[in-house]
Amino acid sequence: MGSDSTAEDNAEQKLRLIAKCVVAGVALGLSIWGIHAVGLSETLELWVRNKKKKPIRVYMDGCFDMMHYGHCNALRQARALGDQLVVGVVSDVEITANKGPPVTPLHERMIMVQAVKWVDEVIPDAPYAITEDFMKKLFDEYNIDYIIHGDDPCLLPDGTDAYALAKRAGRFKQIKRTEGVSSTDIVGRMLLCVRERSLNENRNHSSLQRQFSHGHSQKFDDGVTTSGTRISHFLPTSRRIVQFSNGKGPKPDSRIVYIDGAFDLFHAGHVEILRLARELGDFLLVGIHTDQTVSAKKGSHRPIMNLHERSLSVLACRYVDEVIIGAPLEVSKDTITTFNISLVVHGTVAESDDFQLENDNPYAVPISMGIFKVIESPLDITTTTIIRRIVANHEAYEKRNEKKAASEKKYYEEKTFVSDD
Repeated sequence: MGSDSTAEDNAEQKLRLIAKCVVAGVALGLSIWGIHAVGLSETLELWVRNKKKKPIRVYMDGCFDMMHYGHCNALRQARALGDQLVVGVVSDVEITANKGPPVTPLHERMIMVQAVKWVDEVIPDAPYAITEDFMKKLFDEYNIDYIIHGDDPCLLPDGTDAYALAKRAGRFKQIKRTEGVSSTDIVGRMLLCVRERSLNENRNHSSLQRQFSHGHSQKFDDGVTTSGTRISHFLPTSRRIVQFSNGKGPKPDSRIVYIDGAFDLFHAGHVEILRLARELGDFLLVGIHTDQTVSAKKGSHRPIMNLHERSLSVLACRYVDEVIIGAPLEVSKDTITTFNISLVVHGTVAESDDFQLENDNPYAVPISMGIFKVIESPLDITTTTIIRRIVANHEAYEKRNEKKAASEKKYYEEKTFVSDD
């Protein structure tokens, strides 16, 4: 750090010296012609300062299919390596050709990426592999300084590294992969859910949610475990929660809007309703229900993502200011008073219509207080929508998972072999 600072200071001193020499030369020339050079020195000084403050722009691309907190953490790390983060979202066609069909189409993936608080700019239809032409476009048109990717393999169908060109150009930087989750893993959890329900429809099994949270695999009567499915090994830490948090509370006169839910398999429908909710006030507080609450309402196979996984996904959204991790189902008078809530909202598209119940309505208190509002959901997407997409094409997704697992295994075996030489 010290040597870098010294080098920067020396470079700035050289720029200033050159600027002064230029000023002196131009001033002398202008004085010969009788032209006054007032302000020329200040202009060049400003140019030197702007030159020094040129933002470092970094680029990261990805499919961002079934976007989760691992993707968000990667984008957070990438943003920390520069001043501006530009994100390329790979097209549906490219994903299908290289990995298999995506679960979420491009327009939904664009909504998800644009909503991440660390993203400054998004490029749609980015190529899966960094080609010479696209790399030149990044450097020349988008003024990218570095291309970023995780330390996990990103292989083309022929087994080659998708970032080989960027690495050879010396413009590649690597970040640490977030362990314990991937899109492949989440698809696997849903396939496990489908398989468990179809094979054991009338039998009493422990909640899949518990298995997901504690890392156990489901075993069936034939002694077979679900192959290729990694159950969540996510271990939440206060440090990770702080990294995702805004770190700022509401002002004394802020209009605080509250919305609650499971927010399982955080998707574009969630993002859009959060965007609208945020527009109704100055501070958006999101209540995230416990795993037990979600299981009781939606069945033992839910949630797919555990409480802390869901919390991080919501925290990464730029429209969210704060979350209540493990919020109660009922919005009580105490909750409203404690958090100084001005308005409680609910979307029209939801898996539960509790807000319409006459009895046992969890929103009875805010309704009676006149601070409850139903807002029109922009997208007709729910967590069940995502699960149905997987179920409808589960064979293709199983093959996709197996293909990725095989390519990663080969990559690491070759890497180990090389390092052992």
